[in-house]
Amino acid sequence: MKFNQLRLRQLHRALVPVMVLPLLLTLTTGVLFQFAVASDGLRPVSDQRANDFLWLLELHRGKFGQINLDFVYPFLNALGLLTLLITGILMWLQTPSRKRPKNANGSR
Repeated sequence: MKFNQLRLRQLHRALVPVMVLPLLLTLTTGVLFQFAVASDGLRPVSDQRANDFLWLLELHRGKFGQINLDFVYPFLNALGLLTLLITGILMWLQTPSRKRPKNANGSR
């Protein structure tokens, strides 16, 4: 099935700048929260330790102060990432394969 290469590139190029900040924010806040809670080494994770870093988890889930995108943010993140993944794979599959030039003796 052949897709319009130009439209795929336009969609991909338009969505990347919109999705880079939310995806980086989700990635960094999730990793930082896990590091912060687990930074005590081998001691069991306490509830108090996790409560100290709930602000990271709130950012991770889409709560930005007075703006609460808790219900929509994960779905928009997932939809944007899935669209970028699909358009990227489709563009990659449609690129022509490069053929290696043959040597003088006919071998590759």
